[in-house]
Amino acid sequence: MSAKKFQYRGYTLEQLQKLPMDEFIRLLPSRQRRSMLRGLPTRHKKFLEKMRKARELLKKKKNIVLKTHVRDLIILPEMVGFTIAVHNGIEFIEVEITPEKIGHYLGEFAPTCKKVLHGSPGIGATKSSLYVPLK
Repeated sequence: MSAKKFQYRGYTLEQLQKLPMDEFIRLLPSRQRRSMLRGLPTRHKKFLEKMRKARELLKKKKNIVLKTHVRDLIILPEMVGFTIAVHNGIEFIEVEITPEKIGHYLGEFAPTCKKVLHGSPGIGATKSSLYVPLK
């Protein structure tokens, strides 16, 4: 049995990378399509230029990690293969861009909130904790 080949809306990754931007935008879900049709903000354009320069370096050297604060950038086919460190408000979280992530936002893969893990109550935290036996 062969592994299932990646397709995004009927297009392979190679076909997506060759598509003009206007045709690719038509394939996106409505929220992303509307955002892209309005044009890219300056910070998105700067990051994409930085990424295109890094592509040349990626051919020569392995493991280039691009850092960014741009969480609302839509993942494009040309970004596949990069490792991007996305800021979550505290630290940079490395995100490996795979074909399955095309059309999603970068911020979706760098959560800003951690799961709350409560400890045991301290002595005197509540009236009932006075009767909790100590270790």
